[in-house]
Amino acid sequence: MINVTVWNEYRHELKSEEVSSVYPDGIHGQIASFLNADGNFTATTATLDEPEHGLTEEVLEKTDVLMWWGHIAHGEVSDEIVERVYKHVMKGMGLIVLHSGHHSKVFKRLMGTTCNLKWREGDRERLWCINPTHPIAKGLPEYIEIENDEMYGEHFDIPRPDDIVYLGWFKGGEVFRSVCTFSRGYGKVVYIQPGHETNPTYYNEHIQQLIKNAAKWAAPEQKQEPKCPFFPSLEENK
Repeated sequence: MINVTVWNEYRHELKSEEVSSVYPDGIHGQIASFLNADGNFTATTATLDEPEHGLTEEVLEKTDVLMWWGHIAHGEVSDEIVERVYKHVMKGMGLIVLHSGHHSKVFKRLMGTTCNLKWREGDRERLWCINPTHPIAKGLPEYIEIENDEMYGEHFDIPRPDDIVYLGWFKGGEVFRSVCTFSRGYGKVVYIQPGHETNPTYYNEHIQQLIKNAAKWAAPEQKQEPKCPFFPSLEENK
């Protein structure tokens, strides 16, 4: 069983009727729901306004994969919690960053870049699988059609990914590295672009399967402290 913690800043849903009508239980609630409906996962949730943002050491120790959705409150995330998440990724915890989480402190900390991109209002998107042998693409079609989602376009200021699994194409002509992977320490990081708060993207069965595949791929076989013969361990640097 893969233990997943779905983190969401949970602000749009409380402020906007348009968003809450799409995700009455929050984006985190919807994602946790379809994960828990699959026998391979046990999913719990955490949100920004909980003590320690719901990401205590105890929670992260039990988490195999952390999913992260944020947008309007990136600056409110504690630097202490960012470093805590960073440490756990380096030890092997998987991290899946969703949609506007590209500008989260956590993702930028791991990427070491601005993570800026081009964007505009919604458009029809087609996610083309350009790496069909990757486990994240298992059981999915050649492309995934999304009727409407916020356009993210290149240039996306990230380091060169280990793999690009899906390339997004929008009706306006833009393209985007929509699903890509990175290795950080012993941890695996996946960025997944679709998932704007006013669109029902997380009800799409193919997107749900994509996220589940990513969680299976990112889950660690075991967690361990990165070590080097010339430097002390992270634990010794506390």
